[in-house]
Amino acid sequence: MMQTFTGACVYLPDGMHETNVTVETGMIVEIGGPVQGEVIDGRGLILAPALIDVHGDAFERQLMPRPGVFFPTEAAVLDTDRQLAANGIATAYHAITLGWEPGLRDVDRGRTLMQAIRDLAPRLLVENRVQLRWETFAFEALDTIAWALDGPLLPSLAFNDHTSMTMRAYDVPIQDRAFEFSPDFTVAELDDDRMRKRTASKAHRSGISEEDYITLLGEVWNRRTDVPGVIEKVAKIARDKGAPMLSHDDTRAETRAWFRDRGAHVAEFPMVMEAAEAARSNGDTIIFGAPNAARGGSHIGSLAAGDMVEAGLCDALASDYFYPAMLAAVARLDADRRADRLQLWSLVSAGPAHAMNLADRGDIAVGKRADLVLVDWPDGHPPAICGTWVAGRPAYRGHPAG
Repeated sequence: MMQTFTGACVYLPDGMHETNVTVETGMIVEIGGPVQGEVIDGRGLILAPALIDVHGDAFERQLMPRPGVFFPTEAAVLDTDRQLAANGIATAYHAITLGWEPGLRDVDRGRTLMQAIRDLAPRLLVENRVQLRWETFAFEALDTIAWALDGPLLPSLAFNDHTSMTMRAYDVPIQDRAFEFSPDFTVAELDDDRMRKRTASKAHRSGISEEDYITLLGEVWNRRTDVPGVIEKVAKIARDKGAPMLSHDDTRAETRAWFRDRGAHVAEFPMVMEAAEAARSNGDTIIFGAPNAARGGSHIGSLAAGDMVEAGLCDALASDYFYPAMLAAVARLDADRRADRLQLWSLVSAGPAHAMNLADRGDIAVGKRADLVLVDWPDGHPPAICGTWVAGRPAYRGHPAG
């Protein structure tokens, strides 16, 4: 079926133009040609590349709407998918934690969620992919990682180490910690009352007592000397599959270099300038959180995404923990004049596509997949999604009352 979008201000790679965009069999086949097939009226609206979310874990609120209260997995996936479509996100990498904690973020629950996404694929509106958010001390996740990398849609793999982050010395701010495998990394004592305070929320999320959580943390920490070798093994599996790899929350150039050497060419949420500059100087892709950009700064005192965009140290924005943040971030950065609007839009479309090696989407260009959004963006007001198309298929249409 052929469709032509007419009357909209179209965000093309070379500028903003009022022109026609024609779609057929899921692809963009012509720009600026005559009206053909079904007419989609975009008068007064923007037609832009659909959003690509490289890291989002807001689905956890559908899985566990209240602490310790779990919702049926399939219902959670279906609702999450509809949220994505309504927020203009045509491709989503769900950051599914594969960790050693019991409860919400354990390996078995993560695998169950991934299986549900596979099973529900024919009923889903957008392309639901997976980021394997692997906690590197969770050796029990290796079989699931190998299984996931053989799946129908290639996942990405993010190396997370919240274990070492938790075990850092008490006088070391989270942004100042040394490279986790460095002899300079100083360690906290487990039997200090401050550890109970540091881990209380994690114990609550895991559904176990604070005492049991600290005991388990100590047992897992004993794996520390084996962690680098296990990372090497997992990284090789991912390299062999061609999966994009990311390191998470880097605080040192040394950290970025270590993971780059193992094939992780994406820096996800670097916490300090040293790590961000090390990524940029070596050609790595840099991702920041859209909530950070939308709010005007990091809620934990790390680098401000807006500053990084202005400095040329951000290639993509991810929803992180709130799907509407991607569009809100573009609006905030535009209002603050951090960059021109096309460059800002690329942070949620072409930039993420490049980070994930998705060469078939991210721009409005002939031959690209027709992942598109119609956006209502009145001057002085926040933008809103009026329609989302995934490979030319309408995933969401909203018709305002006015």
